[in-house]
Order: sequence, then structure tokens, then C-alpha cells
Amino acid sequence: MLPILSIIPLAQTPPTPQEIIQIQEVRPLPGQLDNIPVFNSNSPELVLQEGILLSTFPPDGKRFPTAHLNYPFQGRFDIFAHHIARAPSPEDLRTLYQGVIVYNPGDKPVKLDILQAASYLSQPDAPFIELPQQVDNSNSNIHAGPGSRAVNDILRGRRQPEFPPQLIIPPGSSQLLMNHPIPVRELKPPLNGRSTLMRLRADGKIYVASLAMFARIDAQGKERSPTLAEWQNLLDNSNVAGPRDRTPTPPQMTEGQVIYGRVAGVAKGSEWRANLTDNPTVSYLTIPQPGTAFSYPFSTLPRGMLGTNRVQSARMVVRYPDTAYSAHGNYGIQYSLSLPLYNSSAKNQTVTVTFQTPIKTDKLTSGGLTFLEPPAPQTFFRGTVRVRYTDGNKLPQTRYLHLVQRRGQQGEPLVKLEMQAGETRLVEVDFIYPPDASPPQVLTVKTLEN
Repeated sequence: MLPILSIIPLAQTPPTPQEIIQIQEVRPLPGQLDNIPVFNSNSPELVLQEGILLSTFPPDGKRFPTAHLNYPFQGRFDIFAHHIARAPSPEDLRTLYQGVIVYNPGDKPVKLDILQAASYLSQPDAPFIELPQQVDNSNSNIHAGPGSRAVNDILRGRRQPEFPPQLIIPPGSSQLLMNHPIPVRELKPPLNGRSTLMRLRADGKIYVASLAMFARIDAQGKERSPTLAEWQNLLDNSNVAGPRDRTPTPPQMTEGQVIYGRVAGVAKGSEWRANLTDNPTVSYLTIPQPGTAFSYPFSTLPRGMLGTNRVQSARMVVRYPDTAYSAHGNYGIQYSLSLPLYNSSAKNQTVTVTFQTPIKTDKLTSGGLTFLEPPAPQTFFRGTVRVRYTDGNKLPQTRYLHLVQRRGQQGEPLVKLEMQAGETRLVEVDFIYPPDASPPQVLTVKTLEN
């Protein structure tokens, strides 16, 4: 489980859950991640000491060379960041700032297009509120936590007004892409978080760094945001921020407790696009027999492959040695799944497509997925899913549904289709895997009993 520290109200002790085993086929998800690099800044998650969160700058001339991973970006790339501030002591209520600085090492200007961008605080932008397991989010006003709200914006192709559509970075110069506060002063407890996701495109080589610095004090004794020069000084002269997270378990260790670790580095892959069919040689997905189902897992990870023998975690290209070996959880990665459902029978059938959170396991010793009734109290998924399909009147429909799922939850159908004999209907499911989620989940196709 990969929980991200959250501010969640206390709940009453729930009844003891009972295990429910659904005997069914679990199929490996076709496709793979694309090659778009993702600047992934998530360690340390809780930041109490100023410093470098992630730097892909060259180490030359830096006071702490090992804090710089020397990875240039060019073309399409993403930035994902999730960090939390907490008052180090009751008296120390300084605002922590997160800065993202971009540098052009070349001799010509670089144009950086900010295609989509969203950044939200836990308080007051997106508190962790209690929501039903499925809510219509057509108006884009339903969210629980900053990760849920940020990925909803990006799924809809938005860029917040505070981010310009474009930056021109002069040769040999740096610019601030982000300079955002994570305040704690008015909060009880003094704890706050910020989630950020951006999709960008650079027409030349640039380096990127994510940095943490406490607010500076102006001549009137009030807090102010750090300047570009102050950020540059921190980048040149500071080490990595602290405190450091737990060191991850090496991949070759397959026994004992596994610590996945937090991510700080560049991961390879921004989107997993898949066409779910019976096999690669056909263009349809035959629905299961009445009363049966099959599932496709996503965000599978070591010791959580659900019997598919396949890890979907994004590969790290560069990373700090005390951080995650892979981007387990695939936070900020979009899954775009097409299901060309085909009713091969001679009878009309009712089919459902459902998003579910089974118990994490590596192998399916029971021959299927295990759920809990009632689900466990821990929330394992908060985010918006887009479903597109053709209804019974041959009209295209698009639904945005905000889901909250707890550990072991079977979920409600995203869509229910009445399919005629011999009919093919396309269902498309898109979502961005949100921070504050714990993998894996599955997408289940079921044909109901006649």
C-alpha cells in the first residue's frame, strides 16, 4: 500500500469485514506506457527542512553535486509534484514555498509551452471530505483532496490562469515556472499539502528543479515569497531537503516486508493507452457468459500483480539512491482504455463495466479477486473517471464520475448497457491515477444473469 499522508476525519469503528471471493478471469492489461518523461517530485513527502526536492540540473559548479541528476528535457514532458508542510514546532508557523525553476543551457531562446497545469492545496482548495462512492462530476465541482482536484483539471485539458500559456527562457538563463506557498499558520493541526501536475513541451533543451524554501521576511516583518535569485542560490548551495523518507526495499529482495519508497527522479511514461480485445488479431472484446466476469488490473506493482505476472510501475531513468526504484502507483499517469464490447450470443444481454479495488495480492490462489464486505475503512482511491459510450438510442454519451473506493470495495458500475444479439458497442474509460490513492485497482466487465 502506498498511502500519501492525508488529513482525514476520525471515523467510528466499522464492523469486521468478511472476505468475498469472486471466481473470475483476470487478464493482463494490454499496451504499455509511452516514452514521455515525467519529472516526479514526491520525496521527501513531508518537508521540514529547506533544500532540493528534485534537480535534474548538471552537477557542475554545485556545492552538493550528488543532489543533481543531470537529465535534460526536450519536447513533451510532464511535471508531477506532491509535498506536505507541517509546523516543525507550535511556535514555528512559517509558510513553506515550493519553487520550480527551469534553465536553458543553450545559446538560443527556448520556448516552453505549458499545455495543461493545475496545482492545489489541501486547505483551503481541496479538503479531504467524506463523499459517496460514486458522484456525478459533470460540473467539475466534486473533489476530495488536492490530488483528486488536480488530476480532474488535467483530464479535462485545463490550465489554471496562474500559469502562463508559454515561457520564453533566454539563453543561459533560468526562470520560475512555479513559486507557490504551502501555508500552515491558520490550520488546526498546522498541516497542509500541495499536489501539482503539468504537461509541457520545450522546443530546446532545458533542466528542471523542484525546491523547498521557507518564506522570507520583508522590511515590515511580513512574509514574502522567495525571489528567483534566492531560489537560484538555494539550488546552487543546498543539499536535498529533509527529513528523508524510508529507504525502499531493493527489487531483488522478494521476502519480508516491502517498502516501496517515495519517488524523486525522472520516470518514463505519461500515458498507458490500451485497446482491450480478445486478442491482438481481432477488433472486438467478446462479453463474458451470463453470470460471469473478467477484469483488467491497472497500477500493478511488485507483490501486487493480481496474478498477471506484470508490473505496470513506470521505470525510473534517474533517481536519488534513497528513493523508489520505480514510480510505484503511477501517480499522475493517464490510463486511456477502449473496450469494443461484442455480444456474440443469440440473445440480448445486460453488461456492466465497473471500477473496483480488490485486496492487493501477487497471485490469485483463490482463482479470482478478493473483496471485503463491508469494505475496510481505509480510502484507496479518490478521483474522477471519464466514461464515453453509445447509448441504446445510438447517441454518444460522456460521463464524469468522481469515485471514492475503500480497500476491498466492489464498486458501482460506471455504465450499464443493454446489448442486442450480435451488437458491438464501444466503451472508453479514461482517468489519471491520483495522488492519495493506493494500487492496484481493476476494470471489470460482467454480463448479468438473464
